[in-house]
Amino acid sequence: MAGTETRKTGDLHHSKVFYRPIEAAIRWSRLTRFEPRILDTLGARPIPDPGDFPRWPMLRLNTERIFDAIRNGDLPYGKAGITCDDPSLIDDPDLTVRHVDLKIWMSRFYPDQRPAFLFDAIERRLHPAVSIETVQTLLAEQEALRIRLADREQSFSTLHEQHELLCRQAESWDSAGREVTPRSETTYLNIVGGLLALLLGKSPGGRPYSSFETMDSVISALLAHYEGRPGISERTLWAKFSAARRHLDASDR
Repeated sequence: MAGTETRKTGDLHHSKVFYRPIEAAIRWSRLTRFEPRILDTLGARPIPDPGDFPRWPMLRLNTERIFDAIRNGDLPYGKAGITCDDPSLIDDPDLTVRHVDLKIWMSRFYPDQRPAFLFDAIERRLHPAVSIETVQTLLAEQEALRIRLADREQSFSTLHEQHELLCRQAESWDSAGREVTPRSETTYLNIVGGLLALLLGKSPGGRPYSSFETMDSVISALLAHYEGRPGISERTLWAKFSAARRHLDASDR
């Protein structure tokens, strides 16, 4: 029998390289386990008669759909697996359609149909309107977002470490009863200004050092994570950061 070699892999274990129309219709109708009975009943007839299989009305309908596609040029066909556009083959018992052509045809004309002998498990779970190309695009976008998130988390981690260091230094000075001297203030302004320049700056090659683009984004991140702690308020941060940037700019002149 034509196309008897099957691929025994998962849901595609009833798949073949090519099929006779009735063989494809049997698989489409999920009647593979009754295939010997169906073929024996039909004999040389290509399409079941209306009264042949009353319990399986879709078998006749799906067979007619395949022949309709062949007659109207929507589905390539041939003989014994060899594609050949010869109308005389339509009545030939060895008329066949290739697996790949059948899958393309069904995806186009019956997108809601995903029989297991043509489509793997992932393809069957996809919405008919979602193509493989769309899924690949979404996966690429997901990976890009993952990279951006990792970069932002790293920036937050760096900023957090610097903030904790400054807090510990401030606490040690408070506990010792020491006042901030002009020299200490200069040091702090240099550190804060340098950190801001680093977070908002770019490498010589033009690549941003972090995902922060403005001082406002840095302040928003600090408020989101540490609002309520001493010194962590929008007004104070704007004042201190602005002073630090002015101080650093003045030092560079």
